[in-house]
Amino acid sequence: MASIEIVKEMECGNRVIAIAKGDITLVECDAVVNPANSLMIMGGGVAGALRRAAGEEVEAEARHKAPVPVGKAITTSAGKLAPRIKFIIHAPTMERPAMRTTKSKVVKATKAALEEAARQGVECITFPALGAGVGGLSASESLEAMLEALDEHLASSKNGAKKIIFIAYSDSDLKQFLKTLERAKLKSCEKQARPETV
Repeated sequence: MASIEIVKEMECGNRVIAIAKGDITLVECDAVVNPANSLMIMGGGVAGALRRAAGEEVEAEARHKAPVPVGKAITTSAGKLAPRIKFIIHAPTMERPAMRTTKSKVVKATKAALEEAARQGVECITFPALGAGVGGLSASESLEAMLEALDEHLASSKNGAKKIIFIAYSDSDLKQFLKTLERAKLKSCEKQARPETV
């Protein structure tokens, strides 16, 4: 696959939320999120794909900062993915490699990644399906949790990324993402979209 495809975009105040399909290592975006474990071992799934594409030095840089609890996030360079991607934001969704996770942990990981992106001055951030794969969540459950965190972040922060991309690797995940976004009630977007009536 040569590039990613933006399938749907939605305006949310001065931000854009996008659903894309493709390989996260091929995006053009300031930062991508690694659904990490607290030990920062980049084994399989998205973490393994990022390590293979970015190079071993990214894992070494992340492990140097371990352990990182769920609810916190760290930033490393993007290795060989630069300059197309500037940073990898590592947000643990589990304590150890290949553990099951929960929607509440994915909410915490997403919030931590968004806050870290704001600290780094990131304009564009891309999330894979956090907690899916070995984490055991479906793509729908993953996106529900990520959107809940995004909604809270947008309601409380004027800083942060102007473009938030959620990327699905497979057609079945993409279908779940699109259905979930359609059903989502993002209060922060509604507030910004409608003028207040007095």
